[in-house]
Amino acid sequence: MKLSERTKFIKPAVTLAIAAKAQKLRAAGVDLINFSAGEPDFDTPERIKQAAIDALRRGMTKYTEVRGIEPLREAIAEKYRREFGLHYDKDEVLVSCGAKHAIYNVFQALLNNGDEVIIPSPYWVSYSDMVLLAGGVPKIVPTREEEGFRITSDQLKGTLTPRTRVFVVNSPCNPTGATYSRNDLEALARILEPHDCLVFSDDIYEKIVYDGFRFENLVTVNPNLRDRTVIFNGVSKTYAMTGWRIGYALGPADLISAAAKIQSQSTSNPTSIAQAAALEAIRGPQDEVETMVTQFQRRRNVIVERLNSIPVLRCFNPQGAFYVFPNIGPLVGRKAKGKVIKSASDLAEYLLEEARVAGVPGEDFGSNENIRFTYAASLEDVEKGCERIKEAIEKLD
Repeated sequence: MKLSERTKFIKPAVTLAIAAKAQKLRAAGVDLINFSAGEPDFDTPERIKQAAIDALRRGMTKYTEVRGIEPLREAIAEKYRREFGLHYDKDEVLVSCGAKHAIYNVFQALLNNGDEVIIPSPYWVSYSDMVLLAGGVPKIVPTREEEGFRITSDQLKGTLTPRTRVFVVNSPCNPTGATYSRNDLEALARILEPHDCLVFSDDIYEKIVYDGFRFENLVTVNPNLRDRTVIFNGVSKTYAMTGWRIGYALGPADLISAAAKIQSQSTSNPTSIAQAAALEAIRGPQDEVETMVTQFQRRRNVIVERLNSIPVLRCFNPQGAFYVFPNIGPLVGRKAKGKVIKSASDLAEYLLEEARVAGVPGEDFGSNENIRFTYAASLEDVEKGCERIKEAIEKLD
């Protein structure tokens, strides 16, 4: 069958593919430690599940407005007024089937053929393919671990061109867990302010931060960028609601309206009862979030210490999200049962087969020398997984 050209230059989401493989192995009875899944291992809080049940029982089973129910859009706007002092009208909010869907819609509504999108690397796997699907050109800018996996103002300045349409910033970052401080963002804002490109601020991990880090984005540090910035967020990571598929975008009304038009011709509205659950998540008490973050920080401390205790590995200490991105460069060239480890993908395959630990190789995140492990797993599994990784590495020639 002849398929469209666009299917030829994009690839499946590797994180989902590996997570599915890990689930299949576990279902077959394999004693597997799954460090691949990009989702909290906690259950959705009961109050949120109950809100969905109540909505179902009262008959909230019909289509809603494409942009999302008005109370939810108002609650999202209220959240940003309350937490950041940012003022958005409900018509500047679009609720979608996950934050990924929101980003996809806005890229589709914004980009024309040849428009450049600056993406710091390592990056979330879907950014570049979504740009390609919209006819844009991903412009990847490598960052350095020594600089905290953050793009510098000099790098940004040297990358901006008249064709630059969007600059993407993800803090805390998937896959590195790197964060941008207020000073970091102010330096980037000074470069961006005289340029007319837009900013995509992917804030999906905003609540999952450690060591007293204070989350901010480019709009909170420089309100002059407000009308050129689209903020993306959702309930998936913060409230352990990945399967509910509710994300959102806040931005200029005309762009949000155009993205809603795209959404109207694809999914239409997000699931009605999931919107009811998201409304409760955002408006209700937030105690569960703090509990989850406390557990994540304990696990982060353990996995970073354990991985750094393996002499050939170097593991950056993340300030947010729930991933580590250890450098495995010294292992390239070593042999596993006679087979040479030539890449992060080779090592990930070896760890899956030998250690029964699933991780995601760094190539699809824009790095050939790293593997992403998630610590969204029990502390017992974190400890057991690190011991297995250590033992498997010690077997390499």
